[in-house]
Amino acid sequence: MRKLCCVSKEPSNPPPSTRSRSTESPAVDAKIDSAAEIIQKWNMEASIFGRVTSMFYESKREAMEFIERVKDLQTTMRLLVSEDPNSENLARAHTLMQIAMKRLQKEFYQILSMNCAHLDPESVSTRSSLTSARSSTSDFPDDDDATNAAGDSIVEVEEVSTIAMSDLKTIAECMIASGYAKECVSIYKSIRKSIVDEGIYRLGVEGISSSKMKKMPWEVAEMLMKSWVEAVNVSLKTLFNGERILCDHVFESSNTLRESCFSDISREGAFLLFGFPETVAVKNKKNSPPEKIFRLLDMYSTIADNWKEIESIFSFESTSIFRKQALNSLICLGDSIRSLLDDFETGIQKDSSKTVVPGGSVHPLTISTMNYLLLDLGLFDRIKTGLAREKPDPSKFKSVEY
Repeated sequence: MRKLCCVSKEPSNPPPSTRSRSTESPAVDAKIDSAAEIIQKWNMEASIFGRVTSMFYESKREAMEFIERVKDLQTTMRLLVSEDPNSENLARAHTLMQIAMKRLQKEFYQILSMNCAHLDPESVSTRSSLTSARSSTSDFPDDDDATNAAGDSIVEVEEVSTIAMSDLKTIAECMIASGYAKECVSIYKSIRKSIVDEGIYRLGVEGISSSKMKKMPWEVAEMLMKSWVEAVNVSLKTLFNGERILCDHVFESSNTLRESCFSDISREGAFLLFGFPETVAVKNKKNSPPEKIFRLLDMYSTIADNWKEIESIFSFESTSIFRKQALNSLICLGDSIRSLLDDFETGIQKDSSKTVVPGGSVHPLTISTMNYLLLDLGLFDRIKTGLAREKPDPSKFKSVEY
């Protein structure tokens, strides 16, 4: 009943003549009876069949009929609330609605959990490319069996994903319209959040404290930094992008729910991903080999080059905090890079070694200097060719708060 019984537009006790013509009319009884027939059939507490069987997998036709009868029941309940909130028909309809919502909660959970492989972020985010691949395979009728099999596999994956997304959207819209948005969202968040968190873990992104990073051997730190660069590229193209697409589709009818779901699902993963550079950028002269600047520049470029995607995926107001975290990391990386360059320049100026290198080899300081010069030329070339475009504007975020 939720929102329906809160306000009544008509007097709570209408004249008996009105009550008999509307709330207890044959038409109302017929609507409720029609809904009751299919709802009771799929009542999980009434039969073993209802408990162990999925309605959407057993019979899509009945599933769609179930949804339509629930919508009819909802319309009838609105009429009953406005004319006679104390009618027996309203009480009966309310009981049926509760049974129906429990059924839909189960269906929603089953579709989400049973289709994890077809609703993974990579599959969802690449649906358009799958369609393109399917089209391209059809252009070559004389391809061998292996190519045809691959095309059939693409079609199957795309169809299963599309059907699952459509069913989820249908159930979500019905539950939201019936006042059960909270239950629907709770199920969605619990399943999809675990997928995002697992995805971040599989990409090798870890939560490491600054103190632990300072004590970490450079070889290990360098491996984590390389892994992070790859993780950002993958997560933005597939993980977060796929979740945003799925969330937008399932909760298309409610902007508020779309934002709430995506924000909560991506919160921990986004903070872990975009917060890592701050830990790495901590200045530590005892554990800062010259190569560190190369890795820091890689990380800086990764955020800068992907800024357009970051703004697009995390465009909600409630996800602006993730954009701020990414920007803050960008600033920290830039400060750390400048600091390392300043230290290197100071080291050159203070170097007073007159030691002759045995065998006429090149002095180590000369080698290091040439490496930095080559690095500067490489950066200039990247900027010239446009690889370092779409830099974020720090003025958009005057302060970073958490």
